[in-house]
Amino acid sequence: MKRFIAAIAAAGVLYSFAASAQTYPVKSIVMIVPFAAGGPTDIIARFVGDHMSRTLGQQVVIENVVGAGGTTGITRAATSPPDGYTIMMGHMGTHGAAPALYPGLKYDPTAVEAVGMAASTPILIVAKKDFPARDLKEFIAYAKANAGKINQAHAGIGAVSQITCALLNSQLGINPTAVPYSGTGPALNDLMSGQIDYMCDQIVNLVEQIKAGNIRAFGIASPARSPALPDVPTTIEGGLPEYQVQAWNAVFAPHGTPKDIVARLNDALGKALADDVTRNRLLGLGAVLPGKAEQTSEALAAFVKAEVARWNAALLKR
Repeated sequence: MKRFIAAIAAAGVLYSFAASAQTYPVKSIVMIVPFAAGGPTDIIARFVGDHMSRTLGQQVVIENVVGAGGTTGITRAATSPPDGYTIMMGHMGTHGAAPALYPGLKYDPTAVEAVGMAASTPILIVAKKDFPARDLKEFIAYAKANAGKINQAHAGIGAVSQITCALLNSQLGINPTAVPYSGTGPALNDLMSGQIDYMCDQIVNLVEQIKAGNIRAFGIASPARSPALPDVPTTIEGGLPEYQVQAWNAVFAPHGTPKDIVARLNDALGKALADDVTRNRLLGLGAVLPGKAEQTSEALAAFVKAEVARWNAALLKR
């Protein structure tokens, strides 16, 4: 009798999940963004979330939950009920570098349900406008010769600016003074005022200041130059081909979210990325959009595993 009751209960759970997947969504969906409003992750989430709302027929509500390099918000999202009504916009820090930076991490980036890649943004190596170098080769030579004297800014442990410069410094074999800030804005202000020597960050945060001549860009860490900054050479052109890194943002759901619901979310995200208005908004930021093959849940899951391994190797050996 107990086995019979257990079987009936299990069947009921399966039926409930199947029914929810067929009718999903019947209420608004919360997309947790683990960083402050106005930053690249937040902007990307709002652009794609707006179009996803129309496809799904229910509002995708953005909720900013900040702290601990984005892991506070992702922990909340990852431990939410796996019913499709709480999802998250993760990035290279929260779902790539976090295991190396936070040993007590309360979620496994490779265990949450991968929905799909949203966008990636190239990383730039930038310096104060009077930095004594004319190009990337001279920047590298100067940094190596003056590693004990120069300083580098970042927006906190786990931020894109922190982990990407950690990778750069590791590849150059230098250990400059790292100056943490509460966000990209304050770090960039001190870079522009000349108090900071250099930093690494996403093109989204830097393009306007580079164009205005307030800071100098020495290289973009992507295979090709960006249409947003066509005069900035790639790190390959500049003599640092091993420094290839792009920040990325992707949508995830809690572990155990029904596959049909994950597929519905992936479809809505794909339609957002195919929409001309949404595409142009993202491309205008300097973002790079994923191709069809890169948009699948399976592709994202494999990519996250590779990213966790990559950042473990890059950050734990320091």
